[in-house]
Amino acid sequence: MDLSLKIWRQARANEEGEFKTYQAKNVSPEASFLEMLDEVNEELNATGEDPIAFEHDCREGICGACGVMINGSPHGPQSGTATCQLHMRKFEDGDSITIEPWRATAFPVLKDLIVDRAPFDRIMEAGGYISVNTGAAPDANIIAVPKWSAESAMDAASCIGCAACVAACPNSAANLFTAAKTQHLNLLPQGKPERYLRAAAMVETMEQYFGSCTNYGECEKACPKNISIDFIAMMNKDYVRAQFFNMARQGQK
Repeated sequence: MDLSLKIWRQARANEEGEFKTYQAKNVSPEASFLEMLDEVNEELNATGEDPIAFEHDCREGICGACGVMINGSPHGPQSGTATCQLHMRKFEDGDSITIEPWRATAFPVLKDLIVDRAPFDRIMEAGGYISVNTGAAPDANIIAVPKWSAESAMDAASCIGCAACVAACPNSAANLFTAAKTQHLNLLPQGKPERYLRAAAMVETMEQYFGSCTNYGECEKACPKNISIDFIAMMNKDYVRAQFFNMARQGQK
């Protein structure tokens, strides 16, 4: 396959960027999208040109580092697939492909296709954990967990934090990410003691950086793990309850 690539190049965060066109020759249809970029970078290295900077780690659709906009779609044309798991057979010989970084105020471009996703870290630091000291591990199955809760928590926990939901949202909202990270804990017995503190802290931290959710649903469509926006409704319910719970808690002090 021969492809024409229109790629965003930006040397550093405080400089202007621009699209540059590169030719990818003899690309195997079985190559992954990142392997195709690797081949382009090998040619750029051979000619002394600065290679294209992009994030990657596991290349197995687990770490969430690889996300880019491909022809205007987060992660490209195949639903339920991270960029690293997208294969070139989804494109046609002679295609022109536009590749750019996530576009959101909260995610400034650091270089080329790499953005700073530190606001996601701030949300996790606000409450994306269980701080209760549980002591030694209990015997298996000693804590009864309803099947629905266990399955829903697992669905939410599949979020890889790639930020495709933010990139797809017209408001650059991070509600799907935040909902997944709150609910995979809130749905389980171990997470319930801090349920309302967690909901309030994570939602309010999210609102410092991102836009508001207006139920477009683009986040669900763009998510490589097909996480449902039902989790946003669950999070919103917990947040409303948190206002009363946390006020009552403060009144008891």
